[in-house]
Amino acid sequence: MGGGTSAAAEAARRVEGDTVWGLTVEHRTDPLGVDVGRPRFGWRMRSAARGRSQGAYQILVASSPDKLTAAHADVWNSGRVASPDSVAVRYAGKPLHASSRYHWTVTVWDAEGRPVGTASPAFFETGLMSTDGVGGWEGAQWIGMKGKTPNSAGAPMLRKEAALKNRLRVREARLYVSALGVYEAHVNGHHLTVPQDGGTTTELLPPGWTNYDARVNYLAYDVTDLMTRETDVTLAVVLGNGWYNGRVSDGSTYYSKDGNALAVKAKLLIRYADGTSQTVVTAPDGGWKATDTGPYRADDIYDGQTYDARMELPGWTAHGFDDSAWSDVERIAFEDKYPDVQLLAYPGETARLMPKWDRRPQSITVATGVTGQDGSPGGRGRIVVDPARTVTDPAKAASAPVTIGSGETAVFDLGQNMVGVARYSLRGPAGARVEFRFGEMLNDDSTGADGPEGSVYRANLRSARATSTYILKGDRHGETHQDSLTFYGFRYVSVTATETVTITGLTGKVATSAIRETGTVTTDDLDINKLAENIRWGQRGNYLWVPTDCPQRDERLGWTGDTQVFATTGLYNADAGVFLSHFQDTVVDSAVIYGADKAQFTGVAPGGRYNFPGGGSGWADAGVIVPWTVWQMTGDVTVVRDNWPAMTRYLDWIRQQTGDTYAGQGSLTGDWLAPQKTNAQLMSDVYYGYVARLMAQMAHAIGRTAEGDAYDRLFGRIKQAFITKYLSTEGDRVTVKSSLGEASPIEPGADPNEKTEDNSQSALLWVLKLGFYETEAQRRTLIGLLADNIGNDEAYKAAHPNSTRIKYAENTLSVGFLGVNVLAPVLTDEGRADLAYKLLHQDALPSWLYSVRNGATTVWERWNSYSEDAGFGPVSMNSFNHYAYGAIMEWMYAYMAGIARDPDSPGFKRFLLQPHIDPTGRITRVSGSYESPYGEIRSEWKVEDGDGALVYEAVVPANSEATLRLPATSADAVREGRTPLARVEGVRFLGHADGVASYRIPSGRYHLTARLH
Repeated sequence: MGGGTSAAAEAARRVEGDTVWGLTVEHRTDPLGVDVGRPRFGWRMRSAARGRSQGAYQILVASSPDKLTAAHADVWNSGRVASPDSVAVRYAGKPLHASSRYHWTVTVWDAEGRPVGTASPAFFETGLMSTDGVGGWEGAQWIGMKGKTPNSAGAPMLRKEAALKNRLRVREARLYVSALGVYEAHVNGHHLTVPQDGGTTTELLPPGWTNYDARVNYLAYDVTDLMTRETDVTLAVVLGNGWYNGRVSDGSTYYSKDGNALAVKAKLLIRYADGTSQTVVTAPDGGWKATDTGPYRADDIYDGQTYDARMELPGWTAHGFDDSAWSDVERIAFEDKYPDVQLLAYPGETARLMPKWDRRPQSITVATGVTGQDGSPGGRGRIVVDPARTVTDPAKAASAPVTIGSGETAVFDLGQNMVGVARYSLRGPAGARVEFRFGEMLNDDSTGADGPEGSVYRANLRSARATSTYILKGDRHGETHQDSLTFYGFRYVSVTATETVTITGLTGKVATSAIRETGTVTTDDLDINKLAENIRWGQRGNYLWVPTDCPQRDERLGWTGDTQVFATTGLYNADAGVFLSHFQDTVVDSAVIYGADKAQFTGVAPGGRYNFPGGGSGWADAGVIVPWTVWQMTGDVTVVRDNWPAMTRYLDWIRQQTGDTYAGQGSLTGDWLAPQKTNAQLMSDVYYGYVARLMAQMAHAIGRTAEGDAYDRLFGRIKQAFITKYLSTEGDRVTVKSSLGEASPIEPGADPNEKTEDNSQSALLWVLKLGFYETEAQRRTLIGLLADNIGNDEAYKAAHPNSTRIKYAENTLSVGFLGVNVLAPVLTDEGRADLAYKLLHQDALPSWLYSVRNGATTVWERWNSYSEDAGFGPVSMNSFNHYAYGAIMEWMYAYMAGIARDPDSPGFKRFLLQPHIDPTGRITRVSGSYESPYGEIRSEWKVEDGDGALVYEAVVPANSEATLRLPATSADAVREGRTPLARVEGVRFLGHADGVASYRIPSGRYHLTARLH
C-alpha cells in the first residue's frame, strides 16, 4: 500500500470494503472499555466466488482514521502475514494507552495472493487499563451517603455539579462508573443510554453481579453528546441494593445480615479541542451531596421496588438544583475489607432493555370478587369477572385503559413469559397506592393452586414478593413509571389499588444480555417452531448478567449445571461467547472462595446461596465444560489458556478424593428431575470421564502434549473402572447397573419410594456417548436396550413391572438435567434418528411438546411443572422459565438442520453439514442458519411430496469449508443442476455408505437435489 490514498482510490476502497467486514475487537464491534494489553482482532470475508479463502492479512492500527495507511499507521502495522486466521488475532503493536481510541482496518488477500479487499475502518477504545482500582482512576474513591444506615428506607441518591472550562469545545467525554450495588446514572439530566438496534436503550442493573470480594466490574460510556453546548456538568446516581446487598446473596462471604453500605465509584474524563483535559471523580471532599428522601423507597432483587412519586425531586439530575439541605458523602472502606479485589472493565455486552421485544397486553380481565368457593375442589372458587371492563381482543387490549377501585383486581396477560420490568401509565389521586404483582401462570381449580381460578398464580415464587409498588403524586395529566432497581419474571400482572385509579397503559419491557441473536431453526411443524421460540425466550430471560436458572422466584442464581448443559444451544442462538467467558471467570473466583480446597468448582456462581459443599458432578464440571464449549463454538482458544490452571486444579482435586478407584467426586444432584432414576455416583463417574476427555482435547489444542496424553490415559482408566463396576455381561445379556446406589438425596418433590433402575435412559446414553463398553456387540445391545426403554411398549412394561416407565406412554423420554442434552444427539449418532424425531414430536408426559400443548411460552423446570390431571408441580421448586430442558435445540441446529461443528476444527473454520430427514414424515421442511465466526451458514432442506426427492440448499461462508453428508441412494443421486456433485469443480467426494453420500465442499452457495429412494 502506498503512503496515501486519492479520492478515487478511497471510493474504490469503500466499495471493496464490503468484501472484508464484521470487524471486532475482543469479539465486540467498536467496543469501549477494552482492558487488555493485547486485544484480539477478528473479521470476515465475503465473496460471490466459490472456494475463496484467506491467504494473508495486514492489520493497521492508528491514532486517527487518516493515518490508516501502511506508511502512516503509527500504532501497529502487522505487515503482510501469511495466515488463514481471522478469529482472535492478537495485537502486537506499541503499548496501548488508557482511555484512548484506536482506529484500525485489515486488508485481506486470498489463498492465490489476489487482493480481496480492505475493510471500512473500525475502532476500539481502551478502558483504564488497571485492575487495582487506583491506576487510571485519578483518585476516584468509593463513596456513599454519609450516615446512611444499610437497609434503611430510601435509595441513596448522589449528585455533583462541576464547572467546565469555559469557551472550550468538548472534543470527547467518557464516564467510567461502578457500584457496590446497582446504579441508575444520569449526566446533565439525561439517563445514560447505550447504542442498540440503530437507536439507544437503557441498561438494567449495571454493573451486574460478581463475587464482590474478588472482582467488581465497571462500565465505560461515551457521554460527549451530553456535554456539548454546556458550561457545567452534573453527575447524578441512584444506588440500588442489587445482588450486593440483597437476600439473593445470603450465605455469600461478602453478605452482611446488618446490610452492606452502597457505594459508587466514577470518573468523568473530559478532553477539549485544545488538547487539555479535565476530570470529575467521586471523592468524599469533592462537592458530592446525597439524600435518601427521594421517591425510591425500597428495592430488592426478589421483592421488587417501591416508588413514591410524591417524593420526586424535579431537576435533581440537572444543573441548578438546590442540594444544600442534602447530606455529605463519605468514603466507603471497601478496599480496606477486601484489599485484593480487582476492579475490571465489563468485557461483554451489558444487560439492557430491548425495545424490539416489548410486549403489550393480549387481554385485560377485571375481577370484582370471588365466587363458587363451596363447589371448587380447593375451596378457592373463581374470580367474578366484570364483562364491561374486561378486554379479550388483543388489538384493543394492547392500549385499552382500565379503571379499578379498592377491592378490585385487573389482570394483564402479556401473552409471553418474559423477564424485565413493566412500564405503566396511570391516573389517580395523590397518595393512592397501586401494587403490580407479577406471575407466570393463572390459577385454575386444580391441586396446588394458590388462589381463585383466574387469579395470578404466585405460590412458585416462594418468598419472593415480586411486587412493583407505586404511590401516585396525583398528576391530572397522568404518570408513567418503570422500575430500574430490580427485575421480574412474568407473563401476568395483577394490579390492585387502595383508591380508584385508571391504568392507561402497560408494556412488558424485556431485559437480556443475549442482545445479538445469531441462529434460527424453523420447520413446517408449528409445534416444533413454538418449542424453538420458547427456548429462545427462556435464554433471553435467564441470560441476565449471569446465566441463571430461573428469573422469578427467590433464587435466580448462576447454577453451573444448567449453564453447561445449555451452553452449546446458547451459543448457537446468540453471540454469547464473551458472556459465558466472563461467567467462567466468576466460576473460577467462586472455586477459590467457596469450593472445597479452593479447587472444586461450585454448583452456583457467583455468591454462596445454595452452594452445596458435597459432590458436585455435573454442576462443578461446568468449570471445564464451559471453556471447552466456548472454544469449540468460537474457535478462540484464549478461554482454554486462561482457565487451564483452574481446570487442572479441579481434575487434580478429584483424583485426590477418589484416587485409583477412578470414581467421580460424587453427586448430590445426580440426573436432576429425571422421571427415571439413575444412581448419582454413576452420573458422577461418567462426568469424570467426560471432563477428562475434554481436558485431553484442550491440552493438545494449547500445545500441552504431555498433559494431553496424561488425560487420555486418565480417561482410559476411568473407562475401565466404570466397565468393571457397572457393566454386567452375563451370558449374552448386557446390563448397565445404574441401580447401584441412590439418586439425588436432595431433590425436592421426589417420590421417596422411587428406586434407581438398571439400564436407565441417562445411563445408557452416557455409556454410548463415552464408549464405555468393550465390543461392538455390546454397543449394539446397548442401543437396543435404549431403544426398548424409549419405545416403552406393552412388552417392555410387562418385562419391567417395577419401572417408573410403566406410568408413561410409548416413545417418551425419561431423562433429567444431565441426560437432556445428550439424548437426541446420541440416538442420531447411533443410527436411531427415527427415535430422536419420535421423542421430539411426542406431546405426552414426559416430553418437550407437553409444555407447548399446555400453553407454555418458555421452557419449564420440570417436565410436569403443570399438568391438567395433577395441577401445579411441587411448589418448593417449580419454575415456568428454566432453559435446561431447552438443550434439545443444540440437536435441532446440529442434526435436524444439520449445522454442526467439526470437533477437529473448532469455531466452524471447517464444519459439518449433516441434515437428518424426519423418518416419521411429520417434518418435511427445515431451514437453519447460524452466524458463525466466518459468516452466515445456511442449511435448508425439503422433501418433495411423493417422489422421494430431497431439495437442499446451503451456504458455506468464505474462508471456511464444510463436510457435507447428505442422504441419497447413491453418490450420483446428489446433483447440482444436472451434474453429479462429485464432479463439480472444487468438490471432493469422500464416499457413500449407509445411505449417506459425503463430500468436502468449498465456500459458496449450493442448490442440490438428491434421490432418497
